Amino acid sequence: MTATTKVGVLGASGRMGAQICAAIDAADDLTLVATVDAADSRESLLAADVVVDVTVPDAVMANIEWCVTNGKHMVIGTSGFTAERITLVQSIAKRNPSVSLLICPNFGIGAILMMAWAQQAARFFPDAEIIEYHHSGKVDAPSGTAVRTAQLISGARGDVQAAPRVGDSHGERVDDVNVHSVRGDGYLAHQDVLFSAPGERLTIRHDSLDRASFMPGVLLGIRAVTAQPGVTVGLEGLLGL
Repeated sequence: MTATTKVGVLGASGRMGAQICAAIDAADDLTLVATVDAADSRESLLAADVVVDVTVPDAVMANIEWCVTNGKHMVIGTSGFTAERITLVQSIAKRNPSVSLLICPNFGIGAILMMAWAQQAARFFPDAEIIEYHHSGKVDAPSGTAVRTAQLISGARGDVQAAPRVGDSHGERVDDVNVHSVRGDGYLAHQDVLFSAPGERLTIRHDSLDRASFMPGVLLGIRAVTAQPGVTVGLEGLLGL
């Protein structure tokens, strides 16, 4: 009998967490051994090989500390990972080099492609802005996907100079990119990346219409995390991007 990977889920009763639990249950090579929510002890996670965290930004750092201390690999789908917070996670991870941490700003394959294409376009277009749209239950803004996209755009710009910010109506400035956040009950998860140059515009858009779109990326992360030493940000490398 082939051994399966034992998985625990933090934030299991949330909308994303519940769907992840169902996807794990449906996978022949994975076994769901623990479901943990805010009021629960983490002790049941000791049975897991990999822990998936889909909680909230205020809780995730304590969860990372616990998992590193207890030797549990993590796939992290929680938002709020600024460059400073990622640096802190890298410092925590050094306490236990046997643990792998995969931080995923977005699990959607299409969203990952959108970010990769935006990174390429940033080399050629001086002006870039991001508009992200999410359901009204999303507690953070801008989204982790928008922050990660802005980081990639900023890092790829090279000698291309960002457009200056004018006034206070241009959204939040993230890594020298203007990011606008929209929240409403008619959305799930959507993002436009708007590039412009003299005489032309380029828009890269991604729409997640159902949380089912995230499950292939979640399962990919669970299956691959143990082979990614230290801290990895994004699924891009696992997709060959």
